[in-house]
Amino acid sequence: MNSNYTLRDEIRDYWSLRAPTFDEQVGHEIFSEAERQAWRDLVLRHLGPGEGRRALDLASGTGVISHLLHGVGFDVTGLDWSEAMLNQARTKAAKRGADIRFVMGDAERTLEKPESYDVLVTRHLVWTLVDPKAAFREWHSLLKPGGRLLIVDGDFVSETLVKRMIRFVEKLVPGLAGASHAPNAMRETHERILRRVYFSKGARAQEVAALLHEAGFAQTIIDRDLTQIHRQQAKNLPLLKGLERATQHRYAVLAVKAPT
Repeated sequence: MNSNYTLRDEIRDYWSLRAPTFDEQVGHEIFSEAERQAWRDLVLRHLGPGEGRRALDLASGTGVISHLLHGVGFDVTGLDWSEAMLNQARTKAAKRGADIRFVMGDAERTLEKPESYDVLVTRHLVWTLVDPKAAFREWHSLLKPGGRLLIVDGDFVSETLVKRMIRFVEKLVPGLAGASHAPNAMRETHERILRRVYFSKGARAQEVAALLHEAGFAQTIIDRDLTQIHRQQAKNLPLLKGLERATQHRYAVLAVKAPT
């Protein structure tokens, strides 16, 4: 492999390959108005209404979270490092008539103007970060004084009783637990990446919150009440996969920058 080809490059290329089918998967796109409302409730609970405020959706993918933020009134920029994801996002926004700015950039090194956003949001990004300490310092710098960062993520790595049960059932009755959307080569790439990221052992909420404090955030709040989101997602998942989602360590972390 080219010695100049970094782990960040591999992560970007992996998600670029996932772009064509990204919106087909539960947990990526939103498949019901009830789930959409559950996401809105989470956003409003921690960020408040968006009128007159600027939001940056980090690693925006096809723009799912960008559209949620836009829907509650934020002036939204979506940032992603994958041209394939950005193409999907721009097409979706054009179809919906949503005035969302999408730009190419590395979420760990955004090149956006310091203190230019009221809120930052990430969904399922932190667990893939190569250098979260540097990323969190960068995100802190992008927020205006008093600005808010909302992270929605989870530990998708650690063993649980339910995960072991699903593997056991899958051996007995192949396919019962729900087939993976990713071909074998993609799964292997995913596992190879996971072994090398910072949170290779799983991104736990308390560790994420501690690193946010270290990066300069004045306050953090861990919210584990994502029940309504998971309940709606489970309606579009095989039974065992829905149970796994509900029992994983998934959470939101709100981090607040000190006011001046």
